[in-house]
Amino acid sequence: MKLLGPEEMVLVPPRCYCIVKNPVKRDDKGDVSVDSRGQARLSYGEEEVRMAGQPFPLYPGEELIQLPTPLTIVPSQAALRLSAIRDFDDKVAGDEWLFTGPATYTPRVEVRVLGTVLATIVRPGTALRLRARQALRDAAGRERQAGEEWLMRAAGAYLPGVHEALVEVVLPMVLTPRLAIHLRARRTFVDALGRQRRAGEEWLFTSEDCETHIQDVHEEVVNASLDIVTLARNQYCTVRNPWDDEGRPQMGRLDLRRGERAFFLKPGEELVGGRILDVVVLGPDEALLLRATQPFTDAGDVARTPGDRWTVVGPCEYVPPVEVEVVKRYRAIPLDETEGIYVRNIKTGAVEMVIGRTYLLGPDEELWEKQLSPEVEDLLAMPHNDTKGVKVADMARAGGGRDKTRVVTYRTPHNSALQVYDYRQKSSRVVWGPGLVMLAPDEQFTILSLSGGKPKKQNQIHALSLSLGPDFMTDVVVVETSDHARLQIQLSYNWKFDIDSHSRNMEDAAKIFQVPDFIGDACKAIASRVRGAVAAASFDDFHKNSAEIIRVAVFGRDADGHIKDAFHFPSNKLVITNIDIQSVEPVDQRTRDALSYSVQQAIEITTKSQEASARHDAERKAQEAVGLLERQKLKDEIEAEKARRALLELQAESSAVQSMGHAKAEARARAEAAQIEMQAMLEQAKIKAQAQKISAESELEESRLRQEAELEFLKRRNELEISRARDMAQIEREKFKEQVAAIGQETIVKLAQAGPEMEAKLLAGLGLQSVLITDGKSPLNLFNTAKGLMGQALTD
Repeated sequence: MKLLGPEEMVLVPPRCYCIVKNPVKRDDKGDVSVDSRGQARLSYGEEEVRMAGQPFPLYPGEELIQLPTPLTIVPSQAALRLSAIRDFDDKVAGDEWLFTGPATYTPRVEVRVLGTVLATIVRPGTALRLRARQALRDAAGRERQAGEEWLMRAAGAYLPGVHEALVEVVLPMVLTPRLAIHLRARRTFVDALGRQRRAGEEWLFTSEDCETHIQDVHEEVVNASLDIVTLARNQYCTVRNPWDDEGRPQMGRLDLRRGERAFFLKPGEELVGGRILDVVVLGPDEALLLRATQPFTDAGDVARTPGDRWTVVGPCEYVPPVEVEVVKRYRAIPLDETEGIYVRNIKTGAVEMVIGRTYLLGPDEELWEKQLSPEVEDLLAMPHNDTKGVKVADMARAGGGRDKTRVVTYRTPHNSALQVYDYRQKSSRVVWGPGLVMLAPDEQFTILSLSGGKPKKQNQIHALSLSLGPDFMTDVVVVETSDHARLQIQLSYNWKFDIDSHSRNMEDAAKIFQVPDFIGDACKAIASRVRGAVAAASFDDFHKNSAEIIRVAVFGRDADGHIKDAFHFPSNKLVITNIDIQSVEPVDQRTRDALSYSVQQAIEITTKSQEASARHDAERKAQEAVGLLERQKLKDEIEAEKARRALLELQAESSAVQSMGHAKAEARARAEAAQIEMQAMLEQAKIKAQAQKISAESELEESRLRQEAELEFLKRRNELEISRARDMAQIEREKFKEQVAAIGQETIVKLAQAGPEMEAKLLAGLGLQSVLITDGKSPLNLFNTAKGLMGQALTD
C-alpha cells in the first residue's frame, strides 16, 4: 500500500471550466458512488466538464486533462462552428451547427469546436460569393443544392451558415463612358438587370446600364476593359458582323461607320483590318482607283457592278463604301518637255507615250515598263558615256536603277549619230547629235559592237552613238619582209565619216550604219594592204623607207605618181586621212637583238663624232677667248693710268678748296652758334613768362570755380533744407489733421473735459469741495488760494 498526497483541491474560478478524465460516478442525489470497499467508482474513458463552484478533490483514478480555462466569449457578428462527436439530446454524431454571439459558450464533452466563423462586411457595391457544402436553405429562404454557388449582395455584416463556404469577396467592376465589360453566360439565368440570358449568350455592360457591375456566378468575363472606339470627323472604320437594331448579329455583313461618333464593339463585331482609317483627302493632283466588289449605286446614282473600275479625282474627301475596294492611290505625273511616261490601256493593250504635260492615269490605264537589253541598261547607267563607247570589261551591270515606266531618253553627243529601230513599223531612224532621243514603246537602240585593243579584237567596245570624227585609232600589225624578217608595226589612223554637216540625209545615215564594226573592218583592210606591201620589200629597204611604203600601200598613187591624201570606204563613207607609224619592232628575238646592236653602234659612232666636233670647237673658242682677254687687259691698263692722272689733279684741287672752306665754315659756324644761343635764351624767357601767366590765370580760375561751387552747394543745401522743413511741416499738418479727423471733434472735447470732470467726481466721492496737495518745498500764494477756496464755498 502506497500513501499519496496530500494534494491540493482543484479550484475553478468564476466563468472558467476544467475537464476531468475518468470522472467518478454519482447517484441520483449527486453523491459519489462507492463500491463495497469504499472505493469511488470511475467512468473509465469518459470526460466531464466541471464549472466554477466549490473546490473539489481529484479521486484516485481521475485526471485533470485541462486546467481551469476561461469560458469562450463569442462576440457579436461571430459564431463558433460546433460538431457533435456523439449523440445527445436532439443532436446526432456528425451534426454541425453554429453558436452565434454575443454569448458565452459553455463547453460539453459531446461537442467539438471546429473553429470560429467571423461575419464578413458586405460593402455597398460588393458581394459575397458563397458555395453550399450540402443541400441547405440560405438566408433568403431559397433552397440550395450541394456545390451550388450564389451571391450575397445585401449590404451589411453577413455570417455564413454552417454549410456555406465563402469563396471570395466579389469587388465591383467600375464602368466609365470609355470602358465596357464583355460578358458570356455559362448557363441560362436572369442577370442583375432582370434580363434572361441563355447559355453561351454574350453581351456588353456599359455605363448606360449601370455605374458598377458585380460579376454573377453564372457570368464569364470575356474582356473586363473593352475600350470604346472613337472616330474623329476625318476618320472612319468598317465593322464586320454588325448587330441590327434588335440586337441580332448580322454574320458576314459589313457596316461603314464615320465620325464624329463613339461606340463599343458588340460581341462578335470586329474592325476590318483591326484599325481605324483616316478619310482619304485628295489633293488637286491626286486620284483614287476604285473597284466594285458588290453591285451597288454610288453617290452619283451610277449603278456599279462587281469588277467595275473608276477613279475619284481630287480635291475632295472620300470614304470608300463597303462595296468598294481601293486599288491604289496615285498622283498626277508632272512631265517636262524632255520627260515622258509609257501608258498602257489594260482593255486594248495599246501602249502610248505621254510627253511634256502633267498626266493623270485613267481607270483603264496603267504605267507600262519598257524592257531593255542588259547591254543597253549598262550603257545608259554609265556615268560618263560618250561616243567612244564603253569597254565590255568596264561595264558595271548597273541597269536596275532606271525607272522603267519613264520614257527612255539618251542625249546624243555632239558630232555623232544614233540609230533607233522600230520593231512595229520595221523601220529605223537616225538622230544626229547634239540631240535628245526619246524611245517610243516599240523602239530599241541599235547597239554598236566595235573592235578594240591592240591588236584589234571583236566585240571589245559597246556604244549607242557613233562618232562621226575626225578621230584616231591604233592597231598592231605583224608583217614579214621578202627576206623573211617578221616585224610588228604599231600604226595610228586618223579617220572620219564623209558626211556633209549641213545636208545630212537619210541616205548618208543608212550608209554609216551598214557596217556594224567599222573599226574592225577598216583595220583589217589596211592591215592586208600593209602586209602585201611589206612582203615585196627587203628588211633594209623597209627600214629606210617604211613610212613611204606603208602610205603608198594604203593610199596608193594618183595618175601623176603622187601619194593620195585619203583612203575611202564607199560602203559606209569612212575616210582614212592619215597614217602614223608609231613603232616598228622585230618579232624574232635574234633579229631584234641584232637590230638593237646595230642601232647602238650607229648611235655610238654618231655620238663620238659629235663629241670630237664639239671638242674642236671648244678648243678654238678657248684660244680666241685668251687673245681677247690679253688685248682687253692692255686696254684696261691704259685707261687706268689716264684715270689715275685725273685723280691726282682732282685731289690737289680738292685740298686747296678744303683748307679755304674749312676756315670760312668755322667762322660762320661760330657766328651762327652765338646767334642761335641768344635766340634760344630769348625764347626761353618768353616761354617762362608765358608759363607764369598761365599758372596765375589757372590758379585764379580755379579759385573762382571753387568759390562758385561752394556758393552753389550752400544754395542747394539751403534749398533742400527749406524744402525738407516745408515738407515735414506739411506732413505734420496733414498728420495732425488726419489724427483730428480720425479722433473726431466730439472725442477731443470729451478728452479735454475728461480730466476736470474726473477730478470733480473724485472730490465729490470723497466729500471734499476742494483740495490742495503740495510737497512742502514749493512756496504757494495762500492768500489767493484761500480766497479762491472761500469764493468757491460762498458760491456753493
